[in-house]
Amino acid sequence: MLNSPRIFLDAVSKYCVTHGIQIEIRAAGWLVVMRRGTKQHLAFGYDLGLNSSVAHRIANDKAATAEVLHALGIPCVPHTVFFSPQMNEVMPPQASWEAMIAILRANPSGVVIKPNEGTSGNSVFRVSNGPELELAAHRIFASSPSLAMSPWLDIEDEVRVVLLDDRPLLVYSKSRPTILGDGVRSVLELALAGMPYEMRSTVFSDMIYNLDSATLNSIPPPGERQLLSWRHNLDKGAQPVLLGEGKVRDDCVELAAQAANAIGIRFSSIDVVNVNGAWKILEINSGVMMEALGRLHPELVYAAYSAALDKVFD
Repeated sequence: MLNSPRIFLDAVSKYCVTHGIQIEIRAAGWLVVMRRGTKQHLAFGYDLGLNSSVAHRIANDKAATAEVLHALGIPCVPHTVFFSPQMNEVMPPQASWEAMIAILRANPSGVVIKPNEGTSGNSVFRVSNGPELELAAHRIFASSPSLAMSPWLDIEDEVRVVLLDDRPLLVYSKSRPTILGDGVRSVLELALAGMPYEMRSTVFSDMIYNLDSATLNSIPPPGERQLLSWRHNLDKGAQPVLLGEGKVRDDCVELAAQAANAIGIRFSSIDVVNVNGAWKILEINSGVMMEALGRLHPELVYAAYSAALDKVFD
């Protein structure tokens, strides 16, 4: 659980108080028991329990999600699953390493590997050669039974769509951390000066991992903008920016709704990415986490969770 109180718990608690629902918070905040009359409902983590177990498991599996979407012709980022060697006891052994190297060779710009199940951008690595791939795979398999491998893509923009039964509750882009050159200070100095104190440890660890020392010590000319991370993860320093009405919003909502219907999920947050001018599904999240957005727009987050809970207790 996060060290600070989660807005998810706050939103659920306020809803229950307002609607005369008894609530018990257990398991250090991960399990919520709600009762109204004879009806009892459970929420776990960031999952309010609206989705079927099959939809939840597919959404939680990046490779399975990509397989379903690809089969139905819905544009998506391909993900290939590989299992830890420790899984050989329960699964037929596979020539995983040769297949991973083949995917790497087929993508000269590099690949991204990450746990096949998981969120928040933890243990996500961009690799460009065999030794980097081997090290990253070992790190992931140390804590996860499987990993997902996808081509590295130059993502121009990433948009998150929070959907409830095909209705968009929230649509926002993820703005990556950047600095603006002044011709005097280095990238590192500018990052230190412009980064909020509470975000420094998160952003700097990601920045130092992704930028070499020459880049960190370089002095950008006045007005030149420098990205500090290739990742759009909100837990790694990106900031949510609400999208107004328009074609981008409409296109993202339409594609997200197609993806949600493809796996039969009711309440989800779906990440849509723009690559070379075309929108694709990156992943579907069954647990709807909105902590970063809640710090800026808590009223919108409360409204979104309330709408979902209305469906639960309707």
